[in-house]
Amino acid sequence: MPLKKSNAGKRNIAVVTSCRADWGLLHGVVKELQKRSDTDVAVIATNMHLDPRFGNTAGEIEADGIEIAARVPMSDTSGNNDTTPETTARASARCLEGMSEAFSIISPDIVLLLGDRFEMLPVATAATIFRIPIAHIAGGEISEGAFDDNIRHAITKLSALHFTATDDYRRRVIQMGEMPGHVFNCGALGVENLMHLPDEAPITELEEFTGIAITPSTLLVTYHPATLDTGATPAQRCTALIQALDRFPDSTILFTYPNNDPGGTEIIDLIERYAAAHTGRCAVVPSLGRRRYLSILKHIGAVVGNSSSGIVEVPSAGIPTVDIGIRQRGRTAATSVIHCGDTANEIAHAIAFALSEEGRRKAAETENPYFKRDTASRIAEILATTPLSSLSVKRFYDMSRSEL
Repeated sequence: MPLKKSNAGKRNIAVVTSCRADWGLLHGVVKELQKRSDTDVAVIATNMHLDPRFGNTAGEIEADGIEIAARVPMSDTSGNNDTTPETTARASARCLEGMSEAFSIISPDIVLLLGDRFEMLPVATAATIFRIPIAHIAGGEISEGAFDDNIRHAITKLSALHFTATDDYRRRVIQMGEMPGHVFNCGALGVENLMHLPDEAPITELEEFTGIAITPSTLLVTYHPATLDTGATPAQRCTALIQALDRFPDSTILFTYPNNDPGGTEIIDLIERYAAAHTGRCAVVPSLGRRRYLSILKHIGAVVGNSSSGIVEVPSAGIPTVDIGIRQRGRTAATSVIHCGDTANEIAHAIAFALSEEGRRKAAETENPYFKRDTASRIAEILATTPLSSLSVKRFYDMSRSEL
């Protein structure tokens, strides 16, 4: 594991990223921190970034001109690519071991984490044991259909500094006993990225990369396992989605890979087979990358699936989101988000509305509740200037009766 130790005399901030999605959000904060003379940043890459099955997206970090200080692989060296509860738990153990080694050498003053992924819990555990304060982005949110929900709240309780995306989420973090002075509503990083995309990919590049036509009726589909869904397997749920897509033969379909939660490999097998049977109309890419993903939102008809990005970022692109099933249940959502059940009929009905004139108009007029100005720079400022002494001991904030 190549490691780079931070420079002495600066606040050493470790930023841990595990996949294309969180790096797409975190890179703006890293760039803001790099501009400062009082901070040194060590980016630690783990999990899907280092897995060839998911596109080796650590290269995207380096393409942004950012050196990776440490790499913590989590994949099974035996070649077992299944995503089951057992393999996921074992991968978490490898993450804990690798993060312990990285923290012991880098010696960060504070660790920045985002969200609710299973691999972030061992990162937070290692930081807690090393007595490194944790700054957490995206606490207070709800996604009732996945065990991510439990993990997010657990990380909140391990963290000392909190950056939430809405005022409601900020209140929820405080309700969990976190000190109000350490909980900041800075808005959602992904919304800021979308609204300030410096180098938009032209449609010709997008079509060359995907191999399909990108039109106003194109559907971008990302479907993850809903890990708390007891009604059916991820493969059964994804099969219903595919059956619904069959009803829109005039729409080109672009699939991106699910994450590597249990059941993810089953979904990958299904979408790969479906795309192979519908060449010219369907394509599958493990990862679009931040630039292409944000660019393609400006040319397509709708986003379909159960990714948090469809709830948080996509409304600012002015297009509809079809949110399937229970995975994102409980999240604050814009009026452009169309929630539907898991059956083929329910999904098809929602897609039809998304592509209708009424659905497009509604999406174009929506306001995104996750928007706030200067999200990345505000997070960087708070990270750089909050006294570390105030974060060394966590105290439980008891709400008064009037606040309950």
